[in-house]
Amino acid sequence: MYEDLIEKKISSEAIFDGVLLHVKRDTVKLPNGKEATREWIKHPGASSVIPLLPDGRIILVRQYRYPIDAVTLEVPAGKLDAPDEDPLVCAKRELSEETGYTAEHITKLTTIATTVGFSNEKIHLYAAEGLTPGKQHTDEDEFINVVKVPLAEAVAMATDGRIVDAKSVISILMLAAQQNAAK
Repeated sequence: MYEDLIEKKISSEAIFDGVLLHVKRDTVKLPNGKEATREWIKHPGASSVIPLLPDGRIILVRQYRYPIDAVTLEVPAGKLDAPDEDPLVCAKRELSEETGYTAEHITKLTTIATTVGFSNEKIHLYAAEGLTPGKQHTDEDEFINVVKVPLAEAVAMATDGRIVDAKSVISILMLAAQQNAAK
């Protein structure tokens, strides 16, 4: 199925091997028999979690993001410690580290491919309920403020551009849709 669209890898070379990202340059055979170059980023994957409080507010994190030179409002998230790490374990860890909260119930929302044109990164999106507060314990290079926002306000922020992070926009809209469907 779709064989007329599939590209076949002929060769691959490592262009850059960093702590988080690994840049590859592959030569591929196109469906028409010609060759092309594909540069792409290999990423271990990540998990995010949108914590929902009993009063209808969600917990977001505010932090500075160097690549876009902006302070963002996002759902808690982080990369998998290894490509084979259970994404649910990662989601629980990031919830605890970034917010201090633990959850009684965590459910999967979906998995997204973040930038299919140049990266293989997938983020597993979760929602958390039955929250118990605790102490935030971020990594030493993370500076994060915890923010509680009514879900309806977060939806407005996601749709009017105040929240620009893709995983957060998707998580907020999916959780709002689920909440509305349950009513």
